[in-house]
Amino acid sequence: MNQSALLRPDWTPATIALMILGFMVFWPLGLAMLAYIIFGDRLRGFKRDVNQATDGFFASCRRPHGRHRPHVSTGNVAFDDWRKAEIDRIEEERRKLDEMREEFDAYMRELRRAKDQEEFDRFMRDRRNAKRDDNGPVAEYQTP
Repeated sequence: MNQSALLRPDWTPATIALMILGFMVFWPLGLAMLAYIIFGDRLRGFKRDVNQATDGFFASCRRPHGRHRPHVSTGNVAFDDWRKAEIDRIEEERRKLDEMREEFDAYMRELRRAKDQEEFDRFMRDRRNAKRDDNGPVAEYQTP
């Protein structure tokens, strides 16, 4: 019998002994052996899935993204022309939307500034009126 047959992910005397020994030496080793016994038959499929996901992730990292990616020709001139025209149209729409958003942000900043100014003026007016009622004319602040 070879080594791979002794350590297959199943409840064999060898795997049980290794699990018990692992728990006695250092409990995470025993836990790892228990996980191997229970889930070991799924490791090949898991490894294949992880490798495929990793390869796909790194392949997507190599592909250029964003607005400035080169336009790869498909070999069909009519399709490439249509695609370029559509991308240009979408970029123009994006530029218009960005301009409108900047205008709206400026408008909202001006509204907030006007509202803040109005509230501050009301506060100062109320404060002056309250001091006038308490002490007569408003006295200027003097430093001691």
